[in-house]
Amino acid sequence: MMNLRTDDVRHAIFSGGFSAIAASRADIWLRPFAQGIGVILTFHRVRPRADDTATSAFRPNGFLEVTPAFLEATLDALARAGFDCVSLDEVPARLRAAASPGRKRPFAVITFDDGYRDNLEYAWPILKRRNVPWTVYIVPEFADGKGVLWWVDLERALAHDDTLVCRIRDDIVTLPAVTAAQKADAFAHVARRLACASHDDLRGFVHALAEREGRDPGETSRRLCADWDDIARLARDPLVTIGAHSVSHPVLSQETPERVREELGGSMRIIAERVGRPIRHFAYPHGGKDKAGLREYGLAREAGFATAVTTRPGHLWPGHQAQCHALPRLSMNGLHQTEAALRAMLSGVPFLAGELAAR
Repeated sequence: MMNLRTDDVRHAIFSGGFSAIAASRADIWLRPFAQGIGVILTFHRVRPRADDTATSAFRPNGFLEVTPAFLEATLDALARAGFDCVSLDEVPARLRAAASPGRKRPFAVITFDDGYRDNLEYAWPILKRRNVPWTVYIVPEFADGKGVLWWVDLERALAHDDTLVCRIRDDIVTLPAVTAAQKADAFAHVARRLACASHDDLRGFVHALAEREGRDPGETSRRLCADWDDIARLARDPLVTIGAHSVSHPVLSQETPERVREELGGSMRIIAERVGRPIRHFAYPHGGKDKAGLREYGLAREAGFATAVTTRPGHLWPGHQAQCHALPRLSMNGLHQTEAALRAMLSGVPFLAGELAAR
């Protein structure tokens, strides 16, 4: 029997579920019960699919990338489903208006996390041509060229070596990485450990990898992320909203309240000074339920943000007007770039059980 890894099984279940929803037309007949008043879509990287058969079997960060064609397909799907694409600034008012009588058109907000440079090269022209507002959440340390994108550096190390040797806190970890399966298992093992690490530990991990490889640890952020000149260009576009994504992209739940306040308030202040406009919106750098919770939501409100978004999946409902600092989003996953996945997610059907339980 084929020995599927946990991630493979999970994504196979997702794909099967999306296909089943489309085949049964549940996305149509359950839509009136499942679809909320709006959605916030999450993108990270947008670029053409890499044609590299040598590394295609090992792409642990592939879920963070979609093609320009899929971005176009997403916008087409939103239009067919009757969504209005609106600015993030409109969300609080839209949530309040939803409580008043009368059926309203659903709305969608397009957001991008981390500030990758390919957003400017590939996504921006598409969104500008179609007159679609969008938000990009910026990490100042990434824009400075000093950031820690540990998930990218970990993939790079595993792709080039047959053995991974790395330091996590005070431990030296050695893992086999000859086959694609071993590389994937090693990536998953290290990622699980880093998920509960402090930012200082994450920085130490990346710096140790870079030292072993004889390179500058800031090279990754300089290569992949927009710099301040790029961000200033974006900020001049009236369709673009600049948001904050923390100063350094830590796991906020692993930091002290004082450090979280610095990450929230510092990112708001630094970005505002750089782009010359107020920063009103925040995205938790790791927005899952065990990485951003009630403490972080309260501190985001305390910092003065109008909205803060998580990575918890789901549609927006009228009740979210009281939860503007814990808004759900739909991740546009690079492993599910299909029409079936789009139809299912925009219908709300995959999230119906959870929404009914919460109401």
